[in-house]
Amino acid sequence: MTSGCNKLDVYDWLSDMDLPSNYKPFNIVEVRFKGSRKDFYVNADNIYLEMGEMIAVEPATGGFDIGHVSLTGELVRLQLKKNKVDPESVVKKVYRKASESDIAKYNAAKDLEWETMHRARKLALDLGLSMKISDVDYQGDKSKATFYYTADGRVDFRELIKRMAEAFRIRIEMRQIGMRQEASRLGGIGSCGRELCCSTWLTDFKTVSTSAARYQNLSLNTLKLAGQCGKLKCCLNYELDSYMDALKDIPNDVDRIETLSGVAYLQKTDIFKKTMWFSYPGAENWIPLTIDKVRELAQLNKGGVKPEALEYVPPTPETKKVSVLDYENVVGQDSLTRLDERNKKRKKKKSRNGKPAAEQPEKAVSNAPRNEQKKKRRFNKNKGRGNNDNKTDKE
Repeated sequence: MTSGCNKLDVYDWLSDMDLPSNYKPFNIVEVRFKGSRKDFYVNADNIYLEMGEMIAVEPATGGFDIGHVSLTGELVRLQLKKNKVDPESVVKKVYRKASESDIAKYNAAKDLEWETMHRARKLALDLGLSMKISDVDYQGDKSKATFYYTADGRVDFRELIKRMAEAFRIRIEMRQIGMRQEASRLGGIGSCGRELCCSTWLTDFKTVSTSAARYQNLSLNTLKLAGQCGKLKCCLNYELDSYMDALKDIPNDVDRIETLSGVAYLQKTDIFKKTMWFSYPGAENWIPLTIDKVRELAQLNKGGVKPEALEYVPPTPETKKVSVLDYENVVGQDSLTRLDERNKKRKKKKSRNGKPAAEQPEKAVSNAPRNEQKKKRRFNKNKGRGNNDNKTDKE
C-alpha cells in the first residue's frame, strides 16, 4: 500500500514478482499529494524509487513541490490508460528524493494552511462574496498556494486575489470544485462507519437520482439519503442494477386484491424473496403471498371473480438429494473411527473388573443366570466324579 492515510491507495500486486534481467523499468511514476490529488511525472534520471517515498517534483509553475510516490513500474501504464492520459504527454520531471531541508520546508508550509484558510474566509466575507473556501494546499517550497472553494455560480474574486497576495506574499490560485470533490478532499466517516468512498477509492462521481431510492424500497428521508456533501449518497447506485433485474419479475400493476372478505391492499414487497405482503383494513397481521399467487389472484379479479379470504401458504422446501460418491480406496487409508469399538470394549471390561457389584446393579442382575448355570455345571461334574469313585471302591 502507498501509506496508511487511505487516500486513493493503490496495491502493487507486481511488487513480489521477479523481473527479467534485461527488463527496462517504466520511467513514469504516479505521485500523490494532499487530499485526492494525483499526477504523473517522468523519472528521467532513473532514480530508484519505492512506494511511499517523498520526492521533489516539477510543478506547473516555478519552484518545486513535494509528494509521495504512490505507484511505480508497469502498473503505471494501466493507471495512465485508466485516466486516459497519453504517456507522451507526461513532461513534468522528478527532481530528486526529498532531502531533510526539503521536508522541513514542506512541513512549515503545511503548518500555515489552517491559519491561511481562515484568514482567506474572512477576506471573502469582507468583500461580500458568496463562496466557501474549504481547503488550502501550499506548494512544497512555500511559494504558491491553491485555494479550493465551492459556490453556486461564477464568482468575481479579482479583488480577493489582490488582497490575499498582499496578505500572504505568495502566488495565489483559485480553483472551484463541486460538493462531492469537497467531501473527497476533506474526508470523513460515513453513516456506515467506514471512511468515505470518495476519499478512499471512488473517483468517478455519477449522478444519483431519487428513483434509485424508490427502486430499492427506501424511505425518502433526505437526512438518511444525503451524504456529507449534501447530495444523495453515491452508494445508492451500487446495488441499483441488481434491484432493477429483480424488479422485472415483480408485478407492478397490482396494489390491491378483492376477496370475499374484503379488499386487501399491498403493504410491502420483498424484491429478492419475490414475496408481496397484503393486509385488510384494520387488520394487524400482514399476509405474505408469492408473486405467482398474486398474478393468479389478479387474473381472477380481472375476470370478475373474487376468491376467498387470503391465507398464508408456506412454501414447500425443496429437498435436495445428497449424492454419495462411491469410490475405491486406493490410498490405503483407514477410517478415523476404526479404534472406537475397541476402546468401548476395553472400557466395559475395566468397569466389570475394577468396580464392585454395588456400583453395577444392572450388570449384576444380568449376569446372575449365567452364574447359576456355571454352578450347576460344576455340581454335575463333581457329582459324576463322586459316582466314579464309588464304583472303584466297590470293585
